[in-house]
Amino acid sequence: MTHEYVIEMREITKKFGDFVANDKINLQLRKGEIHALLGENGAGKSTLLKCILGFIKSISGVITIDGKSLADVRKQIAYIPQVSAVNWNFPIRVKDVVLMGRYASLGWLKWPRKKDKELAHQALCEMGIEEFENRQISQLSGGQKQRVFIARALCHDADLIVMDEPLAGVDQTSEQIIMDKIKELQKAGKTIVCVHHDLHTLKEYFDHVVFINKYVIANGKIDDVLTEENIR
Repeated sequence: MTHEYVIEMREITKKFGDFVANDKINLQLRKGEIHALLGENGAGKSTLLKCILGFIKSISGVITIDGKSLADVRKQIAYIPQVSAVNWNFPIRVKDVVLMGRYASLGWLKWPRKKDKELAHQALCEMGIEEFENRQISQLSGGQKQRVFIARALCHDADLIVMDEPLAGVDQTSEQIIMDKIKELQKAGKTIVCVHHDLHTLKEYFDHVVFINKYVIANGKIDDVLTEENIR
């Protein structure tokens, strides 16, 4: 059975002590589209992503992905965290970070094969950062680091790609390369969900937008949802 929605959330609530981060969120995101989650700081966007990915557990509600539980589809999901949320002091080379995208398909305790290494190099080339493959990732700029994570997602070849502010703090060149690749992934049938922060680029970059402020304020096509009332 083919499901129209890649992600379905029913009555998702998450609290941290007395603070309500997500309040009875009901949301459906269609397959094959580029979705933006947009809201002010503290609106619960990143918390919702972490609930979807199973990094944290909601106190109530149900989330299904392609009509299944997370456990059944975890290997088909790639996650790209905020650049600011990563400990860049960990000593690892760029090509080894990208190669992590192959781990889901390798199986338990299996080493990367020649083909896996070739796919990692190809992903680096697609993101225009192959010249940095032997550098420590801490030596790269913010935009270059984000492109490394996109390359890792390319290696993963996941059906659903979840990104937490992929354009935050990146240079204009990296932003264009990242968005061009995201649109290519959509054409290949992938679904992309991004936490975003810039109202000015919504129409250019995304198909749908979800306005969140603890609960869903609006969800739909950009032209239908991008109104002064919803923004306020």
